[in-house]
Amino acid sequence: MLHNGEDTQDAFGDIGLIELLDEQKIRPMLGASLVEKAERVLSVLGLEEVIVSLLLCDDAAIRELNARWRQIDRPTDVLSFPMLDEALVPYIEEEQPWPDDLRQADTLLGDIVISVETCVRQAEEWGHTEIDEALRLWVHGLLHLCGYDHEEAEETVLMRQREEAILQQITSTKTMPLTTLHGDR
Repeated sequence: MLHNGEDTQDAFGDIGLIELLDEQKIRPMLGASLVEKAERVLSVLGLEEVIVSLLLCDDAAIRELNARWRQIDRPTDVLSFPMLDEALVPYIEEEQPWPDDLRQADTLLGDIVISVETCVRQAEEWGHTEIDEALRLWVHGLLHLCGYDHEEAEETVLMRQREEAILQQITSTKTMPLTTLHGDR
């Protein structure tokens, strides 16, 4: 995990566990609002029993992580660090039944890091709310934890379709499709 568990807030609910580490100062209330919606995303994906670590940080912190783990020395909006060896895509896409060991309580899915600075800029640029942009980034990161990717054209289409379907189920306002927003990340 990205942290040792100190100074975190555990968001327990009927759905999964999201360990929130909020190290940014730009939007102090964003984390709590995001966790509430993020739990709904876990439910939509059938991931009611998983644990996900969520770090909210600034551009400097995400730049450091991006340089260390991806050798890209610039800030980005979201990073994902999966913990499972097995991709969950076939189960989420209902191509295969869920194996029991992946549906057990306390399965650590991985870590998601979101730069709140970049989130705020992107929300303003695309004309939607900061929480909607944070939710977009959460969904994108979560799908990476599940094994979705956008390296190949076919993968990109599948991932974008899943992102858009999830966002339509979760958000109450009409949102711009991710393919328009982020193009080819």
